[in-house]
Amino acid sequence: MPGYRVIWFRVVRFPDYQVRLVVAIKDVKDLRVYQLALELLEVVYQTVYKIPHLKLRTQLTKSAEAIAPLISEGFSKRRNPKETARFYEMAMAESDEVLTHLEEAIILSKTLRTIPRVECEILLERYTTLSKQLNKLFSAWKKFSA
Repeated sequence: MPGYRVIWFRVVRFPDYQVRLVVAIKDVKDLRVYQLALELLEVVYQTVYKIPHLKLRTQLTKSAEAIAPLISEGFSKRRNPKETARFYEMAMAESDEVLTHLEEAIILSKTLRTIPRVECEILLERYTTLSKQLNKLFSAWKKFSA
């Protein structure tokens, strides 16, 4: 594809054969992991105000807010593989931090009934998916840049 640099691909498996689907990524908005980070941020904003602990609420919000910009900055530095890897690693770290804060909120929900346990568990599952996608993005980037 002229004018495009393909940096991401997806393998689709069928029973008898394997097809490689090539997707051109022109902009950070084309990354599904970036889109998911922004979608989850909206859910975090809706859930976090039900948590009475200001410190936990602040840490959870800051961690969730940091993921999409780190992915974006890593994508913009793609001409420098070390910088890109560094930003993707920081995005993974922030995602793992969100997971930790959500687990803390779930533990607190046992004693404080104001914390929405079910919402935190759903967010925990979705951020686990996000962390896995970030890990795959990082692994694919390392293979591509090597």
